[in-house]
Amino acid sequence: MKHQNSKKKLNCSSKHGKALLRNQAIHFIKYGILQTTTARVKAVRSLVEKAVTIARAGNDFNSRRKAKQLLPYDLNALDKLFNEIAPKYVTRPGGYTRIFRMIHRTSDTARISRLTWVE
Repeated sequence: MKHQNSKKKLNCSSKHGKALLRNQAIHFIKYGILQTTTARVKAVRSLVEKAVTIARAGNDFNSRRKAKQLLPYDLNALDKLFNEIAPKYVTRPGGYTRIFRMIHRTSDTARISRLTWVE
């Protein structure tokens, strides 16, 4: 049965995949751009948009706790999320990121995409 299997497997174990997505989301929050395969970009986008929606609610204890559950590795990225990124999107109802599809990688012909913030 395929009930409640909405997340991509990304060709790795569940623990490794969770850590991979968290690290790439933190990288995206820190630097504002992420370039990797399309499947990973789509998975990171859902995680980042959830974190921004939580951060939009305000810089209180519960919001920080929920965001830290999603992105536990880097407190500097959380500070940037709450202080710089979330205030820009307070009036926006959703869709904080944009995906640009790019070329195919030459080694394995995987589709490469770039994730950026919407201005």
